[in-house]
Amino acid sequence: MIPGFEAIVEDRIKKARENGAFDNLEGANKPLKFEDQHIPQEFRLAHKILKNSGFLPPEVELKKKITQVEDLLEAAQVDSPERIKMQKKLNYLLTKLNTIRGDRPFSPLLSDTYRDTIIKKIS
Repeated sequence: MIPGFEAIVEDRIKKARENGAFDNLEGANKPLKFEDQHIPQEFRLAHKILKNSGFLPPEVELKKKITQVEDLLEAAQVDSPERIKMQKKLNYLLTKLNTIRGDRPFSPLLSDTYRDTIIKKIS
């Protein structure tokens, strides 16, 4: 940065804070939501660049769809036709994910969402 410019920026931030400009920001006093927690740390920057350019790898897209279907499945009534349809869709998506991964096996038990759901039901 340009010498002196940092001081100007800091001064403006300080004045804004004193005037309450940061008091009612959306999400204040709430935990941060990280959308890409399922992405390993070493791939997050590359993932963010791809995501910002409008591209997500097929595996990531599938994982997002799987999470959405799991959430819908959890909210559905136990013996409803919609639940059966969603379970079939989930099985299809998991099979498709296994196909994309090739030799890397996928187990729904490794999914945090699935594991947490099972633990809730057992408890």
